[in-house]
Amino acid sequence: MKSIKMKPPSLLLFFFYLHRTIITQSSAFLPNPTTFRKKITPTTTSTTSLPMVFDFFKKRAEEGLDQLSNIASSAKTGNITGAFRDAAQYTADTNAAFALGLAKSRNRLLYELDDLMNNDGVDFMESLEDVLLQADIGLQTAEDVMNEVRSLKDDSTTFFSRDDLRSVLRGKLIENLEYAGDRRLNFSPTNSSLPTVYFVMGANGMGKTTTIGKLAHRLRTEGDQKVMLAACDTFRAAAVQQLEMWAERAGNVTCFSPAVEGDSSGASASPAAILYGALDVAVKEGYDTVIVDTSGRLSNNDALTQELKKMKGVIQKRLSVEVDGETGKPVPNLDVPHETLIVIDAAQGRMALDSARQWDKDVGLTGLVLTKLDGSAKGGSVVAVSRELGLPVKLIGVGEGLLDLRDFEPEAFVDGLLGIGTEKGKGNEAKLLSDRLTKMRKARDERAKVMKTSTSTVDSNAGEKGRVMSEATAVPATAGGGNAGGPSRKPNRKKKSKKKGRR
Repeated sequence: MKSIKMKPPSLLLFFFYLHRTIITQSSAFLPNPTTFRKKITPTTTSTTSLPMVFDFFKKRAEEGLDQLSNIASSAKTGNITGAFRDAAQYTADTNAAFALGLAKSRNRLLYELDDLMNNDGVDFMESLEDVLLQADIGLQTAEDVMNEVRSLKDDSTTFFSRDDLRSVLRGKLIENLEYAGDRRLNFSPTNSSLPTVYFVMGANGMGKTTTIGKLAHRLRTEGDQKVMLAACDTFRAAAVQQLEMWAERAGNVTCFSPAVEGDSSGASASPAAILYGALDVAVKEGYDTVIVDTSGRLSNNDALTQELKKMKGVIQKRLSVEVDGETGKPVPNLDVPHETLIVIDAAQGRMALDSARQWDKDVGLTGLVLTKLDGSAKGGSVVAVSRELGLPVKLIGVGEGLLDLRDFEPEAFVDGLLGIGTEKGKGNEAKLLSDRLTKMRKARDERAKVMKTSTSTVDSNAGEKGRVMSEATAVPATAGGGNAGGPSRKPNRKKKSKKKGRR
């Protein structure tokens, strides 16, 4: 059989479109290299938002270009089929990685949803509510889902399927997570001489120190930033040593500890003093970012709360950009810290709400960091915590590795939680479910429109019928004031009663 060779222009055109496709898909995750700041320039006081990206997607986007190069090389050697097979495997590995961290939560939720759809002897709506509450997504979100399902089911002649339920769940969970606000980490503006300051809080055991180390690694590797960790947790034994270990693991990251501050034992160094020293060095030596570790105690510890308030005041005074003309004292810079983050263990679920709510009231929080999602079956708590606090989830921990701190993306999270797009051959499942929900909502709106029109017609007909009957039974008045065609009415006169005297 005669072999067919692709002409060079066609081959080039093919790779051009393939290259453009990969760049288009990956550009949403790649950072703008001009947004990261390496040099320190004169000051300004406004803050900006800098979108950080999934380290996973950034790395895979770069690998995608390598895959394209491999395909081109393989095409020259006649092995293009093998190259595409490798590319397909790479894509499958990419899609599975994020969902892996939510395996326990996903397995539990999907099992209960399947059990619900296969059990005809139960009240569907009541059982659905139980499943949603057990998934720890919170009462408000559960009610949103229930109301949506109820409105889509009512007056519908079609069977409400498993995929219909998944499409509703996906849509409402994403909407609730996007409701909380901007998920991007705030940075010091590029034209400022001030470092970015992240003030990190959380109870012991939540993964606070680990999160700080992973975040420092991301800032250094992805943003090429000069990062300092301020070891201000002087309460917990070995907390400083643990942070120093993470600084070493993150690579070329400075840890400002009590020993650096001047006290080798660290016993007499207060957290506020350590923080001031760290900020002073960071400003003078041109650090890009300072991440502050704080003592991990419960929110009902009044001493800790006062300590946190004092530390926040230290940041605002040390990074002041103006002086009071009358007193000569620095005016607190209310634009710092750029982020006040609370770290919450996903396994704690809604139990962590009270602490987060109290710290938000006392100190003021800007975002949440959810950790240990890989070891918990309560991944739905992300939705509940974010919704009830009105705070965006900015970062999530899905593993113990240095690279397992990800930016929070609602769609990727919900798809991982519901197992959407994880099965072979279902890469476009998310879009299909999104389109399905749009179609169901459109059908519901059409039914509502028809029902409204029908109701208006019935009301109009009833009104017209009533008017005709009223006119038919009405008796027209004559000119003389009498009634035509009917008996005349005598004026209603009161009879005068005769008074009878006593006999």
